[in-house]
Amino acid sequence: MTFPEPTTVAVNGVELEVFEAGRHNAGNPVVLCHGWPEHAFAWRHQMPALAAAGYHVIVPNQRGFGRSSRPAGVTEYDIEHLTGDLVALLDHYGYDDATFIGHDWGAFVVWSLAVLHPKRVSRLVNLSLPYLERGERPWIEVLEDVAGTDSHLVHFNRHPGVADAVFEENTSRFLRNLFRKNEPPQPPRPGMPLLALAQAETPLGDPLMSESDLGVFVSAFESSGFTAGLNWYRNLDRDWHLLSGADPVVHQPSLMVYGDRDTIPRSTTLHRFVPAVDVVSLDCGHWIQQERPDELNRVVLTWLERQAVPAAVSLPAPS
Repeated sequence: MTFPEPTTVAVNGVELEVFEAGRHNAGNPVVLCHGWPEHAFAWRHQMPALAAAGYHVIVPNQRGFGRSSRPAGVTEYDIEHLTGDLVALLDHYGYDDATFIGHDWGAFVVWSLAVLHPKRVSRLVNLSLPYLERGERPWIEVLEDVAGTDSHLVHFNRHPGVADAVFEENTSRFLRNLFRKNEPPQPPRPGMPLLALAQAETPLGDPLMSESDLGVFVSAFESSGFTAGLNWYRNLDRDWHLLSGADPVVHQPSLMVYGDRDTIPRSTTLHRFVPAVDVVSLDCGHWIQQERPDELNRVVLTWLERQAVPAAVSLPAPS
């Protein structure tokens, strides 16, 4: 499939660059939500498969990414804004609800959408990042105690601007080193690992994608920079507060897909907070939809078909 040309959609005070497939399947929407540092192009393998299965596939570059708007204020990337964009996107297309599929921090947005706007999410699939339990203390505060200041999430929050500059100085190298598979395990080293990765001369493992596909990501971040995307993470403690009034249980049918070789730990409380969840593991790392596209497509399409609501039965009129 040739990746579709985007349209620009005005939503929630910003403009989103949106890619579509299967417009003729109007009425059966699925929205794909990328993570960081990604782009709608990360879903290039899923879009044609979902469209062929009868879905209207809607794939935004979310605020801060690609050619979508990049507001200047950090708080304009909090979870109210990010989920509000998706709600407004459904309104734009005239949908009451949709199936949502998220990866990486896009999964955090989808989990949050399901609890903040439950009527807009019919079912959901999330990759890599499980549901984050909202404990008694803000997430960054807890992570700093547990993992220290070298944790990338802590570093992004405590040293704003530092990682942004390193990534922007080394955009091509950083993304080439990051988007890998079959990476050998590495012993822990001092310092923030992503900064070291951005400056490493030799990448580990095997390339995740072709040079031409990698070029799409490199070109996008050379244009947009990294600050807007990193601001998603800089709202994590703010998001903790914003989610305080929501029912923390995700009631919608859900599918959680892990990569067996991903470094993100699995949730030990997933079924408590997502009782209607099915869990699948694939033999891959973090970039699931790009490393195992065909396998993931089979898993997702099979699950969606199993979750489909039967068509209403027309009864004969009473005599």
